[in-house]
Amino acid sequence: MNAVTLFGVLAVSFMMVMYAFEQRRPVFVLAFAAGCLLSSAYGFLSGAWPFGVVELIWSVVAVRRYLSRRRLSSGMAKSGA
Repeated sequence: MNAVTLFGVLAVSFMMVMYAFEQRRPVFVLAFAAGCLLSSAYGFLSGAWPFGVVELIWSVVAVRRYLSRRRLSSGMAKSGA
């Protein structure tokens, strides 16, 4: 197994574990976004640029979900709910 393949296995594994934990806390959504960026880097490094582009898009989607959940949870905390 070469270094790029090992990096890809670790990046995608990290991304999937963070996806599984997303419901626990908003910070896991942000960690999932980081995993998507790592997976995107792997896609570009391995020459699978369509995979890299899709993972890059997923990272943007995940950051937006994180910001939305953070705003929602801070709004609930301020209202005393």
